[in-house]
Amino acid sequence: MTLVPDVSGFTESRSRTLRARTSDAVFRISKRAFDLVFSTIVLLPAMVVVGLALLILNPIFNPGPLFFRQIRMGRNCRPFWAYKFRTMRQAAPGTARCRPLNAPLEVDRITKIGGFLRRSRFDELPQILNVYRGEMSLIGPRPDYFIHAHRYIRAIPEYRARHAVRPGISGLAQIEVGYAQGLEATRLKTAADMDYIRSAGLRLDTWILWQTIRAVIDMRGE
Repeated sequence: MTLVPDVSGFTESRSRTLRARTSDAVFRISKRAFDLVFSTIVLLPAMVVVGLALLILNPIFNPGPLFFRQIRMGRNCRPFWAYKFRTMRQAAPGTARCRPLNAPLEVDRITKIGGFLRRSRFDELPQILNVYRGEMSLIGPRPDYFIHAHRYIRAIPEYRARHAVRPGISGLAQIEVGYAQGLEATRLKTAADMDYIRSAGLRLDTWILWQTIRAVIDMRGE
Protein backbone atom coordinates (compact mmCIF):
# COMPACT_ATOMS: atom_id res chain seq x y z
CA MET A 1 0.00 0.00 0.00
CA THR A 2 1.34 3.40 -0.98
CA LEU A 3 0.91 6.23 1.49
CA VAL A 4 0.03 9.55 -0.12
CA PRO A 5 0.57 12.55 2.14
CA ASP A 6 -2.30 14.97 2.53
CA VAL A 7 -0.99 18.22 1.11
CA SER A 8 -4.33 19.92 0.58
CA GLY A 9 -3.81 22.23 3.54
CA PHE A 10 -0.35 23.23 2.38
CA THR A 11 -1.58 23.76 -1.19
CA GLU A 12 -4.45 25.95 -0.05
CA SER A 13 -2.14 27.97 2.22
CA ARG A 14 0.34 28.47 -0.60
CA SER A 15 -2.48 29.47 -2.95
CA ARG A 16 -3.69 32.10 -0.49
CA THR A 17 -0.14 33.43 -0.15
CA LEU A 18 0.26 33.69 -3.93
CA ARG A 19 -3.10 35.45 -4.28
CA ALA A 20 -2.15 37.91 -1.54
CA ARG A 21 1.22 38.62 -3.16
CA THR A 22 -0.39 39.07 -6.57
CA SER A 23 -3.02 41.41 -5.13
CA ASP A 24 -0.31 43.39 -3.32
CA ALA A 25 1.78 43.67 -6.49
CA VAL A 26 -1.23 44.83 -8.52
CA PHE A 27 -2.01 47.47 -5.89
CA ARG A 28 1.58 48.76 -5.83
CA ILE A 29 1.73 49.02 -9.62
CA SER A 30 -1.71 50.63 -9.84
CA LYS A 31 -0.88 53.06 -7.04
CA ARG A 32 2.38 54.13 -8.69
CA ALA A 33 0.69 54.56 -12.07
CA PHE A 34 -2.08 56.67 -10.52
CA ASP A 35 0.51 58.79 -8.67
CA LEU A 36 2.27 59.64 -11.92
CA VAL A 37 -0.86 60.22 -14.02
CA PHE A 38 -2.70 62.38 -11.45
CA SER A 39 0.45 64.36 -10.65
CA THR A 40 1.08 65.09 -14.32
CA ILE A 41 -2.50 65.92 -15.34
CA VAL A 42 -3.69 67.79 -12.22
CA LEU A 43 -0.91 68.74 -9.81
CA LEU A 44 1.85 69.77 -12.21
CA PRO A 45 -0.28 72.42 -13.98
CA ALA A 46 -1.49 73.65 -10.58
CA MET A 47 2.10 73.92 -9.34
CA VAL A 48 3.13 75.89 -12.42
CA VAL A 49 0.24 78.36 -12.01
CA VAL A 50 0.86 78.86 -8.28
CA GLY A 51 4.61 79.09 -8.83
CA LEU A 52 4.24 81.81 -11.48
CA ALA A 53 1.92 83.78 -9.19
CA LEU A 54 4.44 83.53 -6.35
CA LEU A 55 7.28 84.67 -8.60
CA ILE A 56 5.32 87.91 -9.03
CA LEU A 57 4.04 88.31 -5.46
CA ASN A 58 6.94 87.05 -3.36
CA PRO A 59 9.38 89.89 -4.16
CA ILE A 60 6.76 92.30 -2.79
CA PHE A 61 5.26 90.40 0.15
CA ASN A 62 7.69 87.59 0.96
CA PRO A 63 11.23 88.27 -0.35
CA GLY A 64 13.45 85.24 -0.58
CA PRO A 65 13.62 81.84 -2.26
CA LEU A 66 10.51 80.42 -3.91
CA PHE A 67 11.02 76.95 -2.48
CA PHE A 68 11.74 75.55 0.95
CA ARG A 69 13.34 72.17 1.38
CA GLN A 70 13.86 70.01 4.45
CA ILE A 71 15.31 66.59 5.14
CA ARG A 72 12.44 64.20 5.93
CA MET A 73 12.36 60.54 6.89
CA GLY A 74 11.13 58.36 4.03
CA ARG A 75 10.52 54.72 3.29
CA ASN A 76 12.68 52.35 5.36
CA CYS A 77 13.68 55.38 7.48
CA ARG A 78 15.90 56.78 4.74
CA PRO A 79 16.40 60.56 4.51
CA PHE A 80 15.33 62.59 1.49
CA TRP A 81 14.82 66.24 0.60
CA ALA A 82 11.13 67.21 0.62
CA TYR A 83 10.13 70.37 -1.26
CA LYS A 84 7.44 72.96 -0.52
CA PHE A 85 6.61 76.51 -1.48
CA ARG A 86 8.12 78.74 1.21
CA THR A 87 5.46 80.14 3.55
CA MET A 88 7.54 81.76 6.30
CA ARG A 89 9.93 84.66 6.50
CA GLN A 90 13.51 83.50 6.54
CA ALA A 91 15.06 83.08 9.97
CA ALA A 92 17.79 85.50 10.94
CA PRO A 93 21.31 84.23 10.20
CA GLY A 94 22.66 82.06 12.99
CA THR A 95 19.25 81.31 14.52
CA ALA A 96 18.59 78.01 12.72
CA ARG A 97 18.25 75.20 15.22
CA CYS A 98 16.37 72.01 15.91
CA ARG A 99 13.26 73.05 17.81
CA PRO A 100 11.81 70.90 20.63
CA LEU A 101 9.17 68.33 19.66
CA ASN A 102 6.37 70.19 21.47
CA ALA A 103 7.49 73.69 20.50
CA PRO A 104 4.61 75.81 19.14
CA LEU A 105 4.62 76.79 15.48
CA GLU A 106 6.35 80.12 14.86
CA VAL A 107 3.18 81.73 13.55
CA ASP A 108 4.73 85.19 13.65
CA ARG A 109 7.00 84.16 10.77
CA ILE A 110 4.16 82.98 8.52
CA THR A 111 3.41 85.57 5.85
CA LYS A 112 -0.08 86.43 4.60
CA ILE A 113 0.62 84.64 1.34
CA GLY A 114 2.10 81.76 3.33
CA GLY A 115 -1.03 81.52 5.45
CA PHE A 116 -3.14 81.19 2.30
CA LEU A 117 -0.79 78.55 0.89
CA ARG A 118 -1.02 76.53 4.11
CA ARG A 119 -4.80 76.75 4.40
CA SER A 120 -5.24 75.75 0.77
CA ARG A 121 -2.39 73.22 1.03
CA PHE A 122 -0.92 74.65 -2.15
CA ASP A 123 2.42 74.82 -0.33
CA GLU A 124 2.63 71.02 -0.73
CA LEU A 125 2.44 71.09 -4.54
CA PRO A 126 6.23 70.96 -5.13
CA GLN A 127 6.25 67.54 -3.48
CA ILE A 128 5.12 66.11 -6.80
CA LEU A 129 8.86 66.34 -7.57
CA ASN A 130 9.34 63.80 -4.77
CA VAL A 131 6.54 61.70 -6.27
CA TYR A 132 8.28 61.66 -9.66
CA ARG A 133 11.54 60.64 -7.99
CA GLY A 134 9.83 57.75 -6.22
CA GLU A 135 10.44 59.18 -2.75
CA MET A 136 6.77 59.90 -2.04
CA SER A 137 3.28 58.86 -3.06
CA LEU A 138 0.12 60.94 -3.29
CA ILE A 139 -1.36 59.02 -0.35
CA GLY A 140 0.57 57.64 2.61
CA PRO A 141 1.94 58.59 6.04
CA ARG A 142 3.21 62.18 6.06
CA PRO A 143 7.02 62.33 6.34
CA ASP A 144 8.37 64.10 9.42
CA TYR A 145 11.49 66.21 9.82
CA PHE A 146 14.37 63.71 9.97
CA ILE A 147 15.76 64.73 13.37
CA HIS A 148 12.29 64.80 14.97
CA ALA A 149 11.49 61.43 13.39
CA HIS A 150 14.49 59.84 15.12
CA ARG A 151 13.15 61.12 18.44
CA TYR A 152 9.67 59.81 17.67
CA ILE A 153 11.14 56.37 16.95
CA ARG A 154 12.43 56.25 20.51
CA ALA A 155 9.21 57.58 22.03
CA ILE A 156 6.45 55.87 19.98
CA PRO A 157 6.52 52.04 19.64
CA GLU A 158 4.92 51.78 16.16
CA TYR A 159 6.50 54.89 14.69
CA ARG A 160 9.32 53.04 12.91
CA ALA A 161 6.83 50.60 11.33
CA ARG A 162 4.94 53.43 9.58
CA HIS A 163 7.99 53.85 7.34
CA ALA A 164 7.40 50.47 5.66
CA VAL A 165 5.65 52.31 2.80
CA ARG A 166 6.33 55.46 0.80
CA PRO A 167 5.30 58.62 2.65
CA GLY A 168 2.47 60.63 1.12
CA ILE A 169 1.52 64.20 0.33
CA SER A 170 -1.71 63.48 2.23
CA GLY A 171 -2.80 60.58 4.38
CA LEU A 172 -5.41 59.08 6.65
CA ALA A 173 -3.81 60.76 9.67
CA GLN A 174 -4.29 64.20 8.12
CA ILE A 175 -7.96 63.46 7.47
CA GLU A 176 -8.64 62.06 10.95
CA VAL A 177 -6.22 64.06 13.13
CA GLY A 178 -5.21 67.05 11.03
CA TYR A 179 -1.83 68.75 11.07
CA ALA A 180 -1.42 69.02 14.84
CA GLN A 181 2.19 68.88 15.97
CA GLY A 182 3.96 67.54 19.03
CA LEU A 183 4.51 64.15 20.62
CA GLU A 184 0.93 63.35 21.64
CA ALA A 185 -0.47 64.41 18.27
CA THR A 186 2.14 62.25 16.57
CA ARG A 187 1.02 59.26 18.65
CA LEU A 188 -2.51 59.71 17.30
CA LYS A 189 -1.28 60.22 13.75
CA THR A 190 0.93 57.13 14.00
CA ALA A 191 -2.08 55.03 15.03
CA ALA A 192 -4.00 56.33 12.00
CA ASP A 193 -1.01 55.69 9.73
CA MET A 194 -0.78 52.09 10.93
CA ASP A 195 -4.52 51.65 10.27
CA TYR A 196 -3.87 52.89 6.74
CA ILE A 197 -0.97 50.49 6.16
CA ARG A 198 -3.03 47.52 7.37
CA SER A 199 -6.02 48.47 5.20
CA ALA A 200 -4.29 50.07 2.20
CA GLY A 201 -6.05 49.67 -1.13
CA LEU A 202 -7.27 51.69 -4.08
CA ARG A 203 -10.67 52.24 -2.47
CA LEU A 204 -9.13 53.73 0.69
CA ASP A 205 -6.67 55.82 -1.34
CA THR A 206 -9.53 57.18 -3.45
CA TRP A 207 -11.50 58.11 -0.32
CA ILE A 208 -8.49 59.87 1.23
CA LEU A 209 -7.85 61.75 -2.02
CA TRP A 210 -11.48 62.89 -2.17
CA GLN A 211 -11.38 64.06 1.46
CA THR A 212 -8.14 65.91 0.71
CA ILE A 213 -9.73 67.67 -2.27
CA ARG A 214 -12.64 68.71 -0.03
CA ALA A 215 -10.16 70.06 2.54
CA VAL A 216 -8.46 72.10 -0.20
CA ILE A 217 -11.78 73.51 -1.41
CA ASP A 218 -12.87 74.34 2.16
CA MET A 219 -9.42 75.80 3.01
CA ARG A 220 -9.03 73.37 5.91
CA GLY A 221 -5.30 72.90 5.55
CA GLU A 222 -2.66 73.44 8.19
